[in-house]
Amino acid sequence: MITRRQALALAGAAPAWLASSSSAAPAPGSPRMGGTPTAFGMHSAAARRSGQPFDLADYLHSLGLGGVEVANVPATDPEAVKQYRAKIESYNMYLVCNPRLPNDANGVAAFDAQVKASKDLGAVAVHAAMTQRRYEEFSAFEPFKASFERNQASVQLAEPVLRKYQMRLAIENHKGWRSAEQAAWMKRLGSEWVGVCLDFGNNISLCEDPMDTCKNLAPYTFYAHIKDMAVEEFEDGFLLSEVPMGEGILDLKGMVGLLRQKDPKMIFGLEMITRDPLKIPVFTDKYWVTFDDSYSPLPGRDLAKVLNLVRHNKPKKPLPKMAGLTPDQQAKAEDDYNGQCIAWARQNLDLL
Repeated sequence: MITRRQALALAGAAPAWLASSSSAAPAPGSPRMGGTPTAFGMHSAAARRSGQPFDLADYLHSLGLGGVEVANVPATDPEAVKQYRAKIESYNMYLVCNPRLPNDANGVAAFDAQVKASKDLGAVAVHAAMTQRRYEEFSAFEPFKASFERNQASVQLAEPVLRKYQMRLAIENHKGWRSAEQAAWMKRLGSEWVGVCLDFGNNISLCEDPMDTCKNLAPYTFYAHIKDMAVEEFEDGFLLSEVPMGEGILDLKGMVGLLRQKDPKMIFGLEMITRDPLKIPVFTDKYWVTFDDSYSPLPGRDLAKVLNLVRHNKPKKPLPKMAGLTPDQQAKAEDDYNGQCIAWARQNLDLL
């Protein structure tokens, strides 16, 4: 059980590890790394358990981060919008919102209202994670294909609204599509308002080398979820886990450099998700049911490349595991991991 002092630290502003290194918000237009709600969910929950009000933008600003992705659209009332925007601008942070995409024509009006509110809030983009993990969600190919077609239809409905408000939509590679599939979709759509939120590690789960994913999606990328990943063999395939920056297998400097070649003002959101390792069961039949040679291929050479990557990159430390920890212990672990990421990014990536 944590002490009262620790609980207040969880709910408060900058933790002790940042006290000597926190700096003012970056100058306008400079490269910036912010934070995502999935990276700070345990801290948020711990703060609320302690009875303290919590706002993610306030907390990330206290850590010296330069932007915030929020899990929804944080305000729609005109006065509340005005106040929230004033706060974000005073912090010199970027804002990314998560509106709900329309499932059909009946949902377009609600989406329009959310995009308008996001624009009024000063958001630089809106974000969408449209899929679950395809190898867990689907037990046959046809449901996967139908889901992908629904995703495309939803974005087709959303595009005129995005164009109307000149708001960019960044669609995450959320373990639903291989990067070639997503890139081909973006090319077919051909909209300057629809692109990619590049998650640095997700497509390893679909047997992609992370740099290949980056190269395929970089031309369409508006925003990136930055993280490091570690892998480890297990009997049905391999384990995949977010780890503190510098402890994993990703070429973070190379990936950041590639994205900044595309856009020197590219924004990044820290997504060091603190959780048990994900199981990627590539040796099971179910894993393969959504891959079809003519529609959604997964070449054997890609599987071999990733398995070789796993075999020759054993984790430097035991992978993070939250099972068996109390909620407060999990929040403490999350704070520690995020602190290590921020310190490493500050020293190595020129993003803070």
